[in-house]
Amino acid sequence: MATKNLLLLLLSLFLTLNLVTAQLSRNFYAGSCPNVEQIVRNAVQQKIQQTFTTIPATLRLYFHDCFVNGCDASVMIASTDNNKAEKDHPDNLSLAGDGFDTVIKAKQALDAVANCRNKVSCADILTIATRDAGGPRYEVELGRRDGLSSTADSVEGKLPHPTDNVNQLTSLFAKNGLSRKDMIALSGAHTLGFAHCKLVFNRIYNFNSTTQVDPTVNKDYVAALQGSCPRNVDPSVAINMDPTTPRQFDNVYYQNLQQGKGLFTSDQDLFTDSRSKPIVNLWASNAKLFNQDFVNSMIKLGRVGVKTGRNGNIRRDCGAFN
Repeated sequence: MATKNLLLLLLSLFLTLNLVTAQLSRNFYAGSCPNVEQIVRNAVQQKIQQTFTTIPATLRLYFHDCFVNGCDASVMIASTDNNKAEKDHPDNLSLAGDGFDTVIKAKQALDAVANCRNKVSCADILTIATRDAGGPRYEVELGRRDGLSSTADSVEGKLPHPTDNVNQLTSLFAKNGLSRKDMIALSGAHTLGFAHCKLVFNRIYNFNSTTQVDPTVNKDYVAALQGSCPRNVDPSVAINMDPTTPRQFDNVYYQNLQQGKGLFTSDQDLFTDSRSKPIVNLWASNAKLFNQDFVNSMIKLGRVGVKTGRNGNIRRDCGAFN
């Protein structure tokens, strides 16, 4: 019976994924807003020129959106007196404002073009902006509608944490139809951006009752982290996710893991665990292959929980329901 139920679940997921793929297309706005991608790209590039944090902030915003209720821009919704929205759940409070502002600026640029005004969903704007913010180029699938619900309660248990191991990460990604390989590829986005000292204190000072430091961390890297994050430092102080090439999208993230320089437990465990280690080693030595696999996983991520037709709408304001 258990095997039968599993097969039915897999069949349902397969049919749902194929339906979504059929409803999304690369030329969805060809008739309504043919220049949508160029307009969004220009807005994103302007934001990047203002601040580099636009790149990792937009990437992270996209992941957090898609993992909760699907890629429907529900993370953009602001809380009201009657509703505490996704963005105000504790797991989302660290999302940088530059990610939200990137989508808002792109929406304003689209609305300034007569035939594009209120024709493109915020979910699609975020999808395009994420592609343009960093990483290898690829053709995005479009046609998403914006979600009609956003609650803080819906976030609980949906997002990965810095202390997660491969088992926990694999399970979480599987709930979104993503494989372990997808999980390892998407973790590669940590080649960009920053985290806060409070998230690594436990690894470099008080790991457990028998050791003061996580033994999987490179000793020199521990010393560098302790220098950046002394015990009495403001816990919100930022540190680079990638200590080697923090402003480049590359495969150095995986090379860092080989050297024990994964910032989070969830990063380093990809190399420690024998199931994920071979893929880490492969991508550490082959940047082209990593880029290809990252693109494939990003496209799959963009299909998670997509709303189409009457299951959503196109918001006039990305931060509020119509």
